[in-house]
Amino acid sequence: MKPATDPLAQLTEIRAIMERSSRFLSLSGLSGVGAGVVALLGAGTGHWYLREQYGEGGFVRLVEGSAVEQRAALPFLVALAAGMIVAALLVATYFTLRRARQDGQVIWSTLGRRLALSLVIPLVAGGLFCLALYLRGVASLVVPGMLLFYGLALLNASKYTLDEIRLLGLTQIGLGLVALLLPGYGLLFFALGFGLGHIGYGLLMYNRYERAARPQL
Repeated sequence: MKPATDPLAQLTEIRAIMERSSRFLSLSGLSGVGAGVVALLGAGTGHWYLREQYGEGGFVRLVEGSAVEQRAALPFLVALAAGMIVAALLVATYFTLRRARQDGQVIWSTLGRRLALSLVIPLVAGGLFCLALYLRGVASLVVPGMLLFYGLALLNASKYTLDEIRLLGLTQIGLGLVALLLPGYGLLFFALGFGLGHIGYGLLMYNRYERAARPQL
C-alpha cells in the first residue's frame, strides 16, 4: 500500500514548478558582487582622473565648470563608462551562466529574453537622457539620473526574477533622490549605489540562495 502523499509537499512542489516557469531564478549573487567591485574601481578611476585634471574637489569643479571643461572630459568619461559596462556584463554573464547550468535552466530562454528586454529599454533611455543632460551643461543631474533610471529598470525587471531585485531597485531610486539634493557628492552616491549597493545585494543573494545549495565537502 502506497503511503499517503503529503498535500503540503504537493502544494510546495507545484508552487516551485510555477515559479520556475514564470521567473528567471538563476541570477547569481556573485554577479552582483562582481558588478559592485567594477563600479568601485570605476569610481576610483574617475576620482583620480578628475583630481589630476582639476585638483582637489575635481568632481565639484567639473560639475560647476564651463561647458568647454565639461566637453573636454567627456571622451574619458564615456570610455570609462563603456569599459565599466562591458566588464560588469562579462562578470554577470559568467556567474549567471555558471549558476544556470547548475540549476538546469537555459539563460536565453523566453524568460531570459523578457528579463533582458525589461532592463535594456529603461537603461538605454536613461543613458541617452543623462548624456543629453551632460551636453546641455546640467552635469550635476547625471549621477542622480543614472541611479533613478537604473532603479526603475530593476523594478521593471523584478516581475521576471527574484523579489530581491525590487529591493535593490528601490534602494537605487532612494539614493538617486537624495543625490539630487547633494549634487557635489555625486561620485560618492555613484559608489554607494552601483558599488556597495551591488555588493550588499550580491552577498545577500549568495547567502540566501547559493551558499546553502553548494555541496558540502
